[in-house]
Amino acid sequence: MDAKLTLSFDEEIINKAKKYADEHNISLSRMIEHLLSKVVEKPYESLEDFPISDWVAMVAEGEATYKNKKSKKSQKEEFFASKK
Repeated sequence: MDAKLTLSFDEEIINKAKKYADEHNISLSRMIEHLLSKVVEKPYESLEDFPISDWVAMVAEGEATYKNKKSKKSQKEEFFASKK
């Protein structure tokens, strides 16, 4: 069940994130939901320990790269399949 949440971010970050989400055919809401799901998987000592902190920094600063063996298509299919 989806719930609404209001967040405030730097406008430049929002614009970059929207562009990134659009280019990767995912809604900004689902992208943020995916990132938050990674954060809450287990307890972390600090923000720097989050498994997505480097990725988020790359999105904020420029091109993000994925360092795994799954294709982007299979990752997207897996993510959307988990929402059913």
